[in-house]
Order: sequence, then structure tokens, then C-alpha cells
Amino acid sequence: MHFQWDWLCLGVLIISSVTAGIENEENLDADVEVENFDKQSQEADVDREKSSIEVVYQTPKPTGEVYFTETFDEGLSGWVLSVTLKEDMDDNVAKYDGRWEVEELKENAVPGDKGLVLKSVAKYHAISAMLTKAFFFDDKPLIVQYEVNFQKGIDCGGAYIKLLSSSNDLNLEYFFDKTPYTIMFGPDKCGEDYKLHFIFRHKNPKTGEYDEKHAERPDVDLKKFYLDKKTHLYTLVLKPDDTFEILIDQTVVSKGNLLENMIPPVNPSKEIEDPTDKKPDDWDERPKIPDPNAVKPDDWDEDEPAKIEDPDAVKPEGWLDDEPQYVPDPNARKPKDWDEEMDGEWEAPQIPNPKCETAPGCGEWVHPMKNNPKYKGKWRAPMIDNPNYQGIWSPRKIPNPDYFEDLHPFKMTTVSAIGLELWSMTSDIYFDNFIICSEKEVADRWAADSWGLKKLVASANEPGMFSQLVTAAEEHPWLWVLYILTLALPVGLSVLFCWPGKKSDEYIDFKKTDASKQITKEELKEETEEFEDDELEEEKENEDTGEDERREMEETKRELIKDTKKMGREAPVSEDEGEGGEDIYDDEEENEVPDEEENEIADGSQEGDRLNKSDSEDEKLVCLKHFRSTHWSSCACHSLKESLSRRKKLMKEWEIIH
Repeated sequence: MHFQWDWLCLGVLIISSVTAGIENEENLDADVEVENFDKQSQEADVDREKSSIEVVYQTPKPTGEVYFTETFDEGLSGWVLSVTLKEDMDDNVAKYDGRWEVEELKENAVPGDKGLVLKSVAKYHAISAMLTKAFFFDDKPLIVQYEVNFQKGIDCGGAYIKLLSSSNDLNLEYFFDKTPYTIMFGPDKCGEDYKLHFIFRHKNPKTGEYDEKHAERPDVDLKKFYLDKKTHLYTLVLKPDDTFEILIDQTVVSKGNLLENMIPPVNPSKEIEDPTDKKPDDWDERPKIPDPNAVKPDDWDEDEPAKIEDPDAVKPEGWLDDEPQYVPDPNARKPKDWDEEMDGEWEAPQIPNPKCETAPGCGEWVHPMKNNPKYKGKWRAPMIDNPNYQGIWSPRKIPNPDYFEDLHPFKMTTVSAIGLELWSMTSDIYFDNFIICSEKEVADRWAADSWGLKKLVASANEPGMFSQLVTAAEEHPWLWVLYILTLALPVGLSVLFCWPGKKSDEYIDFKKTDASKQITKEELKEETEEFEDDELEEEKENEDTGEDERREMEETKRELIKDTKKMGREAPVSEDEGEGGEDIYDDEEENEVPDEEENEIADGSQEGDRLNKSDSEDEKLVCLKHFRSTHWSSCACHSLKESLSRRKKLMKEWEIIH
């Protein structure tokens, strides 16, 4: 057991000494790691890790079929700024005059890597570009991916994009909030409402009108992505089987089906409530009603007040009846600019009477109020089940005249342009590396060559684990308690299990017993010889005593036999005696009986000696093994001697009986 505690102690010390370093390395590796890339992407990232911050940036190139890509490394070539106005607003406010710039990140920048930055605050921004080729929703997935960095955090504003619907009259210079779009996707925040939009406009096959369908909110906490001032990758995957996935940093945060997880649903219900149906006037929706047969008790007094004066209350001693609770402030002075004609007569402000601070109270004393035991309040009849209850009324259902069923809402309006139409109260929102394609491998390769590089540099520039812990504790002071407990736990366990303690008496006795097992052969032989010598002496004494006792017993028996024979001769012969009246006690019998009895006694004595000797030898060995350091005066061996003495007494009694 002690050996096991030693191993536990060693394990605790090793774990506590290396935990901090291991966690630091694991966190760094986890941050640097770019997940879900293909094999080539992972190999490229390993090469970049070796170069740390000294990376060589190259503009990423798509590796497959794409519908649009943009890195902004060559400026705003191909992008069009909107010159129109928002509708239903004042012209000075409705202008899309927000400023855009192409520049590097302010922190953790990759040299040569530039992005589109929203620069203005509280202004409308609108910029758009045509796709390389239009995307038709037929048998290929749609993948939209881009990067966003809220470099100053975000107070109220969006960073979403719009995929503009293809039309003959599409003019990017007049791109504004009413421009038809097919899909809107990306982050948005105002106040404490964190959103990640996925909205598509669905065309009603019956009316031809478009309705916005919103995906259900993700179940993850989006706050950290919006406030950590890091570059995050947003991806939308829309598949021909009407399923979708939303990813942040290549981790799925939401997924669903266009037919099941959109609000409102794509397909309307088959039945609707009849708008012409009216609730009948006699329809009773009350589940409970006052009991009409209930009568107010005669002793019910509704006029009794809830509170009454306590007649048993007594005014406390020292109550100052003549002192007011408030007095004018003696230190107050009338302001110099006080005009009595305009402001009236000046009066000093009232302050609590200082004399009342040491007294039970001041002013006129009144009896305190207490609950009125007679108070019952206004009487009301008890409630009973309504026998006429008909339930909650609802209009009857009728077939929905606008019902339709679109089994494949993936087949949306063709997309031919991409645009950003935003308003924000926070500036320096960074956008970069847009891609629209149909193959996930192409999007992953693109992310590895762009966002993966940014993530690598940001991870390498992050402060150490200790600095992060201190910074977190400064923002949340309660973390200091957690840190102290975390450090104290391994120290406490080390002291508890590893500090040498005083050995108990039981442990010492146990060790003594174990030591007896190490007795040598010579020592055992010596002690055995000593023990046998003592036994031989006792046996000789017992044999001498036994010889004397046997002689006395034999003489007594002979005398008894002679007396019996003499009495037999004097007594008449009984009929029960054998024929001839032979004396049963003749001389031969007289001589034979003692010999037989003597043999029996001798045999019994020898048998008893053998039993005593056998038991004595067994118990002697037990005593020597377990009480090596003791003598015959010890308790255990003393009990052994008593047991042997009792056995010899029993043998003597057995000899007498026989």
C-alpha cells in the first residue's frame, strides 16, 4: 500500500510540473491548426508553420471551376460604387456616400495581403461586382465563402453580402437596398443581438411574388466571433437536395433543410382559419364561475380594516415629544443671487434633527399599527366548475386558397452579381478573399492559401499563456480565485500523500510480525532445543509423579479386592451365581486383574504422553514463529503452558476412571 502511495505522489508531482507547459503548447498548436483542409492544404500549412511570421504571401489562385473570386490585391478593379439614394429618406441621409478603402489588416497583417475595408461611421455603403459567370440553380451545389474581421469590434452594423438576381435591367451603379437579390448571407449585430443571416427570396409559383425565407438561428454563441478582432471565415453550402450548411472557420454552426428549417415555411399550410367565421354570442369560455348558491356568512364584516392600532403598545422612555424630526440647516446660507421678489422668501433646507439620533424618536408619539384579527376583506363567492363551459373558441378550418407545394426550393433565381449594401456605427470592417464555386475542395484549397495564412500569423503573434491568463483576470477578477485553487490543488495533494507522517503502533507491530518471518535456520534450531529441554524436564517430573500415584492406586485396588473376597466368603451363595458356586475372585483373577489394569493404565499414560507431546510440538512451533522476540513469560506462551497443564490433568482423570 505504501508503495502505491509513492507512485501516486510521483505522478502528481510530474503532472503538476509539466501541465502549464503542455497546455501552452497544445493551445498554440490548436490555434495554428487549420481544420478540414484536404491533404495538399495540410502539407502547405506545415511548410508555413516552419516559417513562423516570416511568411511569403502569394495571391491565391483557384484550383477548379469558379463563378467569382476576389482578393483585392489589385485594388477595386471590377467593383462599382453605387451613386443612387435610399428611398423614403431625406437626400442628405439617403446617400450611399460611405467610404471604402483597400488596405492591409491593422493587426497580424500578412505583408502584401490586402482587403476591402469599410471606413465610414453612420453612413450607407454600397459596392458591387459582376460574377465571372452566372450561377444557375440546377444540379450543382452553391458554395459562397469570404473573410470578415471586425478590427474595432462591432457595436451596430452588418458584414453580410447579397447575391444579386440576374435581370436585364441590372445596373450596379444603382445598386441599393431595394435591388432584387436571391441570397443574403453573413454576420450582423446590433446591441446584444448577434445574427448570422441566411435569407433567400422564394418565388410564389401562384402569384409570382417573392417572399423572404430566414434560416433558423444557429445554436452556438456568436459573440466571440464578432468581438475577438480576428479574421473569421464564413461559408455557406447550398446543395441540390435542398439541404444547407453554415460554417464559421470551417466548423459547422448550423445546418438544415430548405423545406423544414426556414421561417416562414416555404410551402404554406393546406388549411387556414376561416376569416368569415365569428364566435357565437352565447359561447361560454369560462372554465370556472362563482358559485350561485353560495351565501355570505352572517358574521362576515367587510367594514373591518386590515390594520388597527396596537392598544398594548407603550411609548418608549426618552421619546422627545417636543422635538421635530427635521430642523432647518443652521449652516445653510442664502445664495447671493437670491431674489426674494422673484424667488420668494428664502428658507434654509431641512435636515434630520440631531437630537433625535440618540433618542427613540421625536414628535408626537402614536400607537403603532398591527394586523386586525377580525379582518376578512370583501366577501366573494367560491369558484366552481362551469357546467356550460364550451372550451376556447377558434375559427373553423377551410382549404387554403393560396396553397402550393414547391418540392425543390433550391431552384432559385439565377445569380449574376455580388454586392455589399451596409450601414454601420463601427468603422474598419475588413473583407477579403471572396469565392463562389460548386466544389468544396476548391473552397478549402482557396481558404488554405488565404485565411489559413492569416490564422497562422495571428496565432504566432498571440501572447503567451501566462499573459492571456493575466489579461483575462484583469477583465474578470473572480478568475484569480480559480487560478489560486488550481495551483493549490497539486501542492495540497503532494503534501497530503507524500509528506512523511508518524507511524502508528499498529504499523510497528505489523512490521515486527513481518520481521519474524526473516528468522534464520540456526536461530530456529537453538530456540527449538531450548524449548525441548524445558519440555523434557517437565515430562520427567510428570513421570515421577505419575509413578507414585500409580503405586498408591494399585495398593488401594488390591486392598479393595481382598475385602470384597472376604465379604463374598461370608455371604450366602446366590441362585444367580454359577453352578458349583465357584468363587469369582480366585487367586488367579486376583493376580490377573491388576496386570490388565496396569497394562491399560500404562497404555493410556503412553497415549496421553504422545498426545501431549504432539500438541506441544505443534503449538511450540507456532509460538516460535509468531513470538520470536518473547519468552515463556509472555501472554501467548503462558496460555500455551496452561493448556498443556489442563490436558495432563484430564489424562490423570481418565486413568482413574479406567
